[in-house]
Amino acid sequence: MSTFQIDFSSAGKKRIVGIDLGTTNSLVAFMDLTGPEVIPGADGSLLLPSIASLNDDGTFTVGNDARRLLIDRPARTVYSVKRLMGRGVADVQDEVKLFPFRIAEGSESVIRLDLGGRSFTPPEISAQVLRELKQRAEAYLNEEVTQAVITVPAYFNDAQRQATKDAGRIAGLEVLRLVNEPTAASLAYGLDKRNEGVVAVYDLGGGTFDISILRLHEGIFEVLATNGDTHLGGDDIDNRLLSIALEDIATEWGEDVSHRGDAVQTVRRAVIEAKEALSTAPAAQIDVEFQGRKYQREITRELFENLIRDIVDRTLGPCRQALRDANLDPEHIDEVVLVGGSTRIPLVRSAVETLFRAKPHTELNPDEVVALGAAVQAAILSGDVQDKLLLDVTPLSLGIETMGGVVSKLIHRNSTIPASATEVFTTSVDGQQNVLIHVLQGERELVKDCRSLARFDLKGMEPMPAGMARVEVRFLIDANGILSVTARDLRSGKEQSVEVKPSYGLTDEQVEAMIMESYEMAEEDFKARQVREARVEADNILAAIEKAKANDAWLDLSDEERQGVDLALNELHVVYHGDDHNLIRDRIEKLDNATRRLAENMMNSAVRNALKGTKI
Repeated sequence: MSTFQIDFSSAGKKRIVGIDLGTTNSLVAFMDLTGPEVIPGADGSLLLPSIASLNDDGTFTVGNDARRLLIDRPARTVYSVKRLMGRGVADVQDEVKLFPFRIAEGSESVIRLDLGGRSFTPPEISAQVLRELKQRAEAYLNEEVTQAVITVPAYFNDAQRQATKDAGRIAGLEVLRLVNEPTAASLAYGLDKRNEGVVAVYDLGGGTFDISILRLHEGIFEVLATNGDTHLGGDDIDNRLLSIALEDIATEWGEDVSHRGDAVQTVRRAVIEAKEALSTAPAAQIDVEFQGRKYQREITRELFENLIRDIVDRTLGPCRQALRDANLDPEHIDEVVLVGGSTRIPLVRSAVETLFRAKPHTELNPDEVVALGAAVQAAILSGDVQDKLLLDVTPLSLGIETMGGVVSKLIHRNSTIPASATEVFTTSVDGQQNVLIHVLQGERELVKDCRSLARFDLKGMEPMPAGMARVEVRFLIDANGILSVTARDLRSGKEQSVEVKPSYGLTDEQVEAMIMESYEMAEEDFKARQVREARVEADNILAAIEKAKANDAWLDLSDEERQGVDLALNELHVVYHGDDHNLIRDRIEKLDNATRRLAENMMNSAVRNALKGTKI
């Protein structure tokens, strides 16, 4: 692990902590004088079980105390809530059957959990865990903690990331940054100290699996590929053993206890203890005692590995896909980092080593490595770490204006920088020799609602029919946050570029306001965009028909066919200025059908002209 150049000279500066909000366990860490350090709880434990239990007075018990309550009051005790964050009821139907708690009636797009007659959202439950970590940090550091960096799986979507930020806000924390867990692990190992190399970060946690392929060049991380499964982890291994144990118990005791929450949690605890023992021992005992009855079964490592081999194999598919996406072979991987408690399992370690042909890093505790990396990122944000690249993100999306006053986004909000994106556009007017490139920033769909950053002309293009030219637009944001935009005519090779600093002149409050406005106006904006895009499509077909009317192909149509085209044209004109995009597209389709014979005539005419004077 690398050393860190740390500056704690700023007196009174707010401390920023790093938090690993895990499916099974959560941790909080900070940057000490010697490096990142995980903060212990009052009981000395570094891991805080991500479990919350509702008390009679409406308060919550969290952590190890809540784990004990899984047996006494399972219907009011929630674990693995991370698997429910930002997801809909339909997404979690299968696994909710394994949980002792229930989904509250009336849950639709947002899941609400029924705990003793009261309902709570997953972010509200996660907030209880975050609040406990906040208090743990404040007691240890003897100062108020209000800001944090929180890690999330690389495959979390926008809804899941927003739910995590909501949980932090509910807990009284300002979430300065959400950092992908593989990136945090790379920071913890100090892999940015390598001059060159390719690193695979294999993260098998309690509820999620992520694989990231990173290229390191002079200390800068470049993400080549990510893959994974937000619904695969150590919980699946636990559930496999739990199902087998419950079947055995049903046979031995003559009673199915799988519907009794207290019994299920007693068995779950026993199989987890056996699983953990098998990481170092050749055999372990599943030992259950429940209401005066006993169940015992020895399980060997060989049997255990046979039982879970398909689960481990499921992690290798995304790994192979990530290698393909990065255009790499396994022998190109220089280092492999293991993250997550489930990577202690010998079968997992051997499978990873076999696939990547490199011995994985295991120097750091796999349960702690993500939290340690979050603490490094927190120290970078606070300015305490001086010798590391700031892994920053774009606060707002960046794009250009396209036909109809619509924004085409090239780099999306929260993209890690350095970042680049390239897209090819075309012209809308015959013979066009100049193209105006209008660079915009914001989350809204229409140009008028976004922030204008720059305008420049690409001049001297070869004149071509509308839609034939190819203009490549490239966005590049460097590590300093400077955006350069280049437009190039692919036919002539002529190009023009401009540089701009997107964050210049914007306060954090203004950025937040722009984001919130985009959420509030999302539905209205999307409808407006659909209408404008439909009108652009209508403009194109109307212009094409006007041009066609001057062609001999128009005269080849019968009077009835020409009347049909004119009727369809009039119907499109009637709805053109309305705000129903479906109606506009319906009339476009009718006009398209009415002009099919005209298009065939024009094609035949073009072929005849092309073949004129040619001998076959």
